[in-house]
Amino acid sequence: MIWTGLQANVPLQEAGRVSPKELSLSRANRSVRLFDHVVERLAAGQQPDAQMLRETGYLMRTTAVYGSGKFGAADRAMIAGRPALSAPFQAEMLSVWLTRTFTVDLVEHLARARGGDAAVPLREDLRRGLGVGNSTGLGMAPFLVRHPVLLNNWMMAREDARVRAQASADEMTLAGFRATLAAAVQNATDWQSAHPIQQAKLTDLRDGLDRLGRFVAEGWDVSAPQPWDTLWHWGQTHLPLEAQEALLAAMLEPHGPLIDGLGQCMQADEEAQFGIDGAMTVAALRGILQAYYDWAIHTDYSDPAQCARFWYISEEKLEPRLGERFEEEGASRELPLDTGRQAAALWQALQDEGEDTPLARFLLTRPEHRLMVRRVQATARHPFAEIRDNLIAANMLPIDLLRCKLAFFGATRFDPRSDRWVRINLFQGAPYPNDLNPGDAP
Repeated sequence: MIWTGLQANVPLQEAGRVSPKELSLSRANRSVRLFDHVVERLAAGQQPDAQMLRETGYLMRTTAVYGSGKFGAADRAMIAGRPALSAPFQAEMLSVWLTRTFTVDLVEHLARARGGDAAVPLREDLRRGLGVGNSTGLGMAPFLVRHPVLLNNWMMAREDARVRAQASADEMTLAGFRATLAAAVQNATDWQSAHPIQQAKLTDLRDGLDRLGRFVAEGWDVSAPQPWDTLWHWGQTHLPLEAQEALLAAMLEPHGPLIDGLGQCMQADEEAQFGIDGAMTVAALRGILQAYYDWAIHTDYSDPAQCARFWYISEEKLEPRLGERFEEEGASRELPLDTGRQAAALWQALQDEGEDTPLARFLLTRPEHRLMVRRVQATARHPFAEIRDNLIAANMLPIDLLRCKLAFFGATRFDPRSDRWVRINLFQGAPYPNDLNPGDAP
């Protein structure tokens, strides 16, 4: 009965519905040319072209991975209490990881069906080098705005300085760091993009990694006190931003026992942060705005370049989209994702209020500012909660929002196809289910 419902509804895409028994719903397309090449070679008893596999990196690309109540699936609250699924997006990412395994099983099955006894399985190193592709558009971007406390917790886990605080570096950790750095160099070599902005970033990454490799081999004194802190400070001074991010990832990777526990801090009870402190004075809120929203409150949002775009929900796809305010209709249905402009409007509204006025009194007469007051108060407690950028400006790049979120999923091979959607690779180089031992799971 359940299977019949899924069979009937999944092909309908946005028009279909699933039941609360489903935790996640995903769709995927074959990378047709490479998929067919692998089946053909394996059926003939040969291995596929290794260079082709490295360049693409996947045989199947997901076009949607849904959960948390989307289309009737189980709501987040139904699974948040389960230890294995308490961290955000665990069910969805498990689905993607299993899709990777299914894809390899599928090509080997098709090869056996075509080639019979002559068929061979995919070589282990080629198999391990495959991930799952993903195409992601604007639907993901507003998530970061709508979940400020969760965003803060992700960033806080990443920014925890415990690796840099280590007094020394043992040989096993250093070996893991060097292996991770070598993998980063290989990834940067294989990583291709046709987007001019990303091409420039790739040049920075490759040059920076080359510079980093020379410093690690010749200039880094690993016997000095706090060597990881020394390495990071050197990177901040000498490396472009792309290479700094690669260095940070390489420093974290071999410190699993030290940092893995931070994963438990990456969830958020956002309902607990929903209340507004009405007793806070106008003066106190002004102080928070000055401290955390200085980037927003002095922007002239009457300038067309500063309010050129608007976010809305597509009637066809039921997903967020970005419109051009002065060229397209629909701004009357704008989503409240213009946090910078809202902060500036709140700042202006507070100028007419006495410093000792409680916010409860202010909001009784100006209730339109409740959303922003709540965000400002939450940001004072969560310093990484806000994206400090004008999200409706003409020069805003949505792909930067997408990359931020996707990076926390372990995405690699970030390849913008425009300023509004990207292709990535997930789980490339990761183990498969049959590679895991009972001791690998907590």
